[in-house]
Amino acid sequence: MKYDYLIAGAGLFGAVFAHEMTGKGKKCLVLDKREHIAGNIYCENIEGIHVHKYGAHIFHTSDKKIWEYINQFAEFNNYINSPIAVYKDELYNMPFNMNTFSKMWGIKTPQEAKDIIAKQIAELGITEPANLEEQALSLVGRDVYEKLVKGYTEKQWGRECKDLPAFIIKRLPLRFVYDNNYFNDRYQGIPIGGYTKIVEKLLEGSDVLLNTDYFDYREKYPDIAKKTVYTGMLDRYFQYQHGVLEYRSVRFEQELLPIENYQGNAVVNYTEREVPYTRIIEHKHFEFGAQPVTVISREYPSEWKKGDEPYYPVNNEKNEALAATYREAAKKETNIIFGGRLGEYRYYDMDKVVSAALQAVEQELC
Repeated sequence: MKYDYLIAGAGLFGAVFAHEMTGKGKKCLVLDKREHIAGNIYCENIEGIHVHKYGAHIFHTSDKKIWEYINQFAEFNNYINSPIAVYKDELYNMPFNMNTFSKMWGIKTPQEAKDIIAKQIAELGITEPANLEEQALSLVGRDVYEKLVKGYTEKQWGRECKDLPAFIIKRLPLRFVYDNNYFNDRYQGIPIGGYTKIVEKLLEGSDVLLNTDYFDYREKYPDIAKKTVYTGMLDRYFQYQHGVLEYRSVRFEQELLPIENYQGNAVVNYTEREVPYTRIIEHKHFEFGAQPVTVISREYPSEWKKGDEPYYPVNNEKNEALAATYREAAKKETNIIFGGRLGEYRYYDMDKVVSAALQAVEQELC
């Protein structure tokens, strides 16, 4: 055995695990089927703009230890995520806050907003929501739902809100303050120079093979490492023997434009169902860029099928039950560590991925 760990996936989980173990004197081989490292946080430099190739990634956390950990590998700027929502010819601030309500209803005070929302909820008379539409209406009232929730959600899921289960939306935060900061976390920012540089530093000291499928490689070299860290699709590892877990996928349409500023904000959501994309990302604004050109990406949610790139787990009752079966099978694998968004079939923010990787290292070393 040439390596202590064979790590399938050069994304954030695999890279953090490799960095920590390399620091402990372990030998790590990292494989990735893509032609680049960094997984979905990969950034490509286009005209000096660090383009988030697989969707916007804003690092945010309330965990000081995780913030200090990730800051070892990059300097972070003070970017604050403050998306804009476009509905027809109207623009609203996100998340739902007093700027949103003031624009929507021409009011000024929190009490006025609360009264309008409470009145709309009472008029609907929904006591036991039977679907996502009724659940959302019972939380935010008709106006916010119709303009800012309904179309966006239907595009994300590819289904009518009334055909989606209520439990998908447990809450829709309403903030009765004039604050457009999307996250409540204490720490937030974008790494200056992009995320790829972070992963490059994390992988220093490890051997890395790109354009390499883990399953093909394992078949050729079954004894290459003492243990495997697997961050690929959970059901794929077990050859889909219990069934196929479902995902939503996303198609990105990227454009380089010969103008300095396209939309004036990094993230603009389009909440009408009739607009086929969910949002447009203008990447230069993540780092306050002043380049004479700009790069935008439109995001089109799509149905997922085997062979497509999986992005968001569909965490409904059917898939959670199936995932639980696979997780039980994973526990019985003595020389495999399953981790990351795909390896655990969970949606993880980046700080939670880092935390989970560090916990996996701790468990290995104890």
